[in-house]
Amino acid sequence: MNGELLQLSSVAKSFGAVRALKGITFDLKAGEVHALLGENGAGKSTLIKIITGAHQPDGGTIQIDGLKVGTLSPAMARKLGIACIYQQPALFADLTVAENINLRLAEAKAFSRVNWSARRQQAQQLLQRVGAQISPDAEIRSLSMPEQQLVEIACALGSGARIVIMDEPTASLTQKETHLLFAVVRELSKNGVGIIYISHRLEEIFQLADRVTILRDGESVGTHRVDDMNEAALIKSMVGREISTIYPPAESTPGEVVFSLNNFGSSRGGVRNVSLEIRAGEILGLAGLVGAGRTELARTIFGITPADSGEMCLSGERIQIDSPQAAVARGIAYVPEDRRRHGVILEMPIDQNMTMAIHRTFFPGMWLRFGTEKQLALDYIRDLNIRAPGPDAPGNSLSGGNQQKVALARWLAAKPKLLILDEPTQGVDVGAKSEIHKLIRSLAKSGLAVLMISSDLPEIIGMSDRIAVMRSGTIVSILPGKSDASNIMAVALGQKGTGA
Repeated sequence: MNGELLQLSSVAKSFGAVRALKGITFDLKAGEVHALLGENGAGKSTLIKIITGAHQPDGGTIQIDGLKVGTLSPAMARKLGIACIYQQPALFADLTVAENINLRLAEAKAFSRVNWSARRQQAQQLLQRVGAQISPDAEIRSLSMPEQQLVEIACALGSGARIVIMDEPTASLTQKETHLLFAVVRELSKNGVGIIYISHRLEEIFQLADRVTILRDGESVGTHRVDDMNEAALIKSMVGREISTIYPPAESTPGEVVFSLNNFGSSRGGVRNVSLEIRAGEILGLAGLVGAGRTELARTIFGITPADSGEMCLSGERIQIDSPQAAVARGIAYVPEDRRRHGVILEMPIDQNMTMAIHRTFFPGMWLRFGTEKQLALDYIRDLNIRAPGPDAPGNSLSGGNQQKVALARWLAAKPKLLILDEPTQGVDVGAKSEIHKLIRSLAKSGLAVLMISSDLPEIIGMSDRIAVMRSGTIVSILPGKSDASNIMAVALGQKGTGA
């Protein structure tokens, strides 16, 4: 590794009476991957916004290449070689990939002709560098979230960035795309680029990072070489306490069958011949590789892509769900994977987010019951331990874990019989993850039937009473909750496994 690219000394930032950063010291060397860890609300996002010029610090100094930087703006940060790849790509949906890339790289000149051929060629070369098989002429809105993430990485490469910040870059990537990203990260560091890597997936830190700095409550609690740390030590540093058991034990015995599917399928959704049962008080985990059809099954049950074969029964009654409205009316709730797009409306107040699913029953006729709505929100803020300024605070003022709790509260307010959770702890820190696990357990204890989809195999094993494994759009095996991880993977891969 070479000299220091970036050095922050005693950087502080307050928002009103809230001290977001309390004198952070941080440095990044050329050619290293420096991980930045901390629970949601620890100050990571504020620190990143200061480095990229989006926020101005109240105190402290910033040095780049050993030279002190005064007022750092986003434009100046880009000129100094700082690029940030966010979890939610900041791309223009109606423009093509080539147009998005060139908007980031080319300086606008009045009355100049646009060489579209050169733009497409440049975009194609950058996409090839990150191994993305994406057409430069494709519109951004037609791309999946992982593909948009790869376009963002291509933009950073094209800008010649020397300091690259990656904020949860693998949250929406498949395993194959994650391996590809890791290869790009290693190639960048080999070429002298310094990378600040933020992830809640601790296994990634041990695979990629050279050093790790841990933030807690706006303060740095230590910088260590990754080789000198283990997972337990990282967790304890982040949360200030030991989490002896991340997965709480089951507290209920499953009762009668609440929900069942028999040869259920949707040709449009790619779901076929699914049969399963979920009992009251049971958490049925849904495992499988990316593309196995887990989310597609959830969307079919919820009526987003209606079923066209088989049968669905709820509380012993055969039902037909052809829309989300019908699903809600029948007592089926669905918390989707992408909470920012489909879970919580970030600009809307917490109380209105919580009552969206029951709005018609909450405001019948011409009567406006805002006091009752606010009280319901206060009750859920208390019961779910949501850290929020108040019920009228917007959704984007909350951390990822607290946004997930608001999404849960919305559907709990509808008093469902079946709760479908798609990646319920994706992108949240270990402390919030533990709280959400306890909440899911308490919901099951109250008699709710829960279908939980997760790509995190330890989470599936630790939280499920039984595990349904999907492959190619159908369930191929039902396994006991404490099944061996290798057995689950064998079944998911189409190899011989032991069923329940």
